[in-house]
Amino acid sequence: MIHVQDKEFGIFLTQAQIQERISMLATSINTAYNGTKITFVVVLSGAFMFASDLLKKIQVDCEVFFIKVKSYEGMTSTGKATEVIGLTTDISEKDVIIIEDIVDTGMTIDNIIALFSEKQCKSIKVVSLLFKPDAFKGKNKPNYVGFDIENKFVVGYGLDYDEYGRNLDAIYQLNE
Repeated sequence: MIHVQDKEFGIFLTQAQIQERISMLATSINTAYNGTKITFVVVLSGAFMFASDLLKKIQVDCEVFFIKVKSYEGMTSTGKATEVIGLTTDISEKDVIIIEDIVDTGMTIDNIIALFSEKQCKSIKVVSLLFKPDAFKGKNKPNYVGFDIENKFVVGYGLDYDEYGRNLDAIYQLNE
């Protein structure tokens, strides 16, 4: 058990489980994009740890950029993404993979994909460490998923509860 702010969390995914799955995701991406170049766009702040570990295992030519969006207040998704820091490079005619920490309602990723579609990308895919199928209401499911999880609140490994808990090396689930 750990405490983050006023909540108690139990271990959900260990560091070893996370790293094993990231290796599998990287292998899938390396195979699919062999001989091509990828433009990775990391969604901050939550995806920073996942992106760092994933990108270390990517063996194809790639460039990496960052955007920052906010779609949560406390433990609740607002259902909309607010672009805080925008993309500063031309992504037209590029194969883009968006790196996301978690896709739950799907509204954030739908908003990002809509924005990127206007920029005439060659292709747009999403890799997400976590996916909550029961919470999903969007149009664009992630193409690469680390773990399908229940619709329960999680923290750690980049995921936060009111900006706390991002530094944990494992993922913890809220004890209810």
